Amino acid sequence: VPALIAGAFAERVKFSTYVAFTLLWTTLVYDPLCHWVWAPGGWLGARGALDFAGGTVVHLSSGVSALVFALVLGKRHGYPKKKMLPHDLTMTLLGAGLLWFGWFGFNAGSALASNEIAVLALVNTHIAAGAGALVWACIEWARHHKPSALGVASGLVAGLVAITPAAGYVGPLAALAVGALAGGVCFGGVMLKGRFGYDDALDAFGVHGIGGALGAVLTGVFASSVWNPAAQDGLFFGGSALFVENLLAVGVAAAYAGGVSLVILKVLDRVMGLRPDKDTELEGLDVTLHGEEAYSALEG
Repeated sequence: VPALIAGAFAERVKFSTYVAFTLLWTTLVYDPLCHWVWAPGGWLGARGALDFAGGTVVHLSSGVSALVFALVLGKRHGYPKKKMLPHDLTMTLLGAGLLWFGWFGFNAGSALASNEIAVLALVNTHIAAGAGALVWACIEWARHHKPSALGVASGLVAGLVAITPAAGYVGPLAALAVGALAGGVCFGGVMLKGRFGYDDALDAFGVHGIGGALGAVLTGVFASSVWNPAAQDGLFFGGSALFVENLLAVGVAAAYAGGVSLVILKVLDRVMGLRPDKDTELEGLDVTLHGEEAYSALEG
């Protein structure tokens, strides 16, 4: 999960501090949230909140923490005046494809068995990803007259994130709606960084934070006991309790993850320092902190 947070502060954090943050965040944020939602005695789960595969526990918590990290750390040097595009779009798309395929295991595997719920989660995951990709590309086309492959990759991840809490509790048509809404809402979420001026390098908050919250809320809308007897009926099917409990879970997870992340960062900044000096950062952390680089010029 901390790997998702890393997307917000790419290229500007000391490696030693990142390791310490990862250990502390996993222990103090992720572990309690897992217990609250998924453990037999967890208070959010006992109240009725549903999170099939981690929309609240994984994506919302990491997305909000990523936003806090980006705000505390500050912008990359030159951002936003200097345009900072993906290093290699081909590799970006390859990674997006691997994510799409791997997410089947992430969501379907959360059924903890090879059964009809696992099949439902897999199908819903595929549908939502496709819907998110299509809607994101259409919005780009309408706004900028240029639908992009990068936008398709962002949209499919938004769809995957949003369907994660709902994957085993909703039907395929609901998954289509969740994915489509995620494509539009997360597109807007990514635009927030331009409006408010924070540097979320890989849109961890715009896609994972907002997408996770959206998916949790929509689980409270579209969940149905017809598809999964373990689910309560959501608003769309006449139930309101699940919707209320998932709203509570979203608020609690966001506040807890954001607050604890802020405390961890302030302590680490005082003890270890968060950011390398400007020259080190501009030269590149791969070279300065790790003594290696992705591409070396051939000699001779």
